[in-house]
Amino acid sequence: MPDGFSVDLGALEEAATGVNFTINAIRKTKVDKLAGQTGDYGHDHLAETVKDFCDRWEIGIEHLAKDGMEIAQRLTDSVRDYVAADDAAKGRMDGVFTKPTGPDPAAP
Repeated sequence: MPDGFSVDLGALEEAATGVNFTINAIRKTKVDKLAGQTGDYGHDHLAETVKDFCDRWEIGIEHLAKDGMEIAQRLTDSVRDYVAADDAAKGRMDGVFTKPTGPDPAAP
């Protein structure tokens, strides 16, 4: 469409689904559980450093997941809003093309 734009609603829906799928996959395994036991490292300071890293990484993942959920919701809302706008435009056009005293005289 040279004078306007078009939106692929299916692509928006797929994007929202993909984001939600990724977030659910990330949340299945908590990163802070990956650190293991202190004795596994053979060095207390190394074990503390790994645990600290995993704890901070988990916080970052949670922030990313929260942002991702917001993105997915906004994509879903966009699809809903585009569909509502299309339905409203169709309703207005249906009113223009329908003669109040009978069927459309230009209809086949």
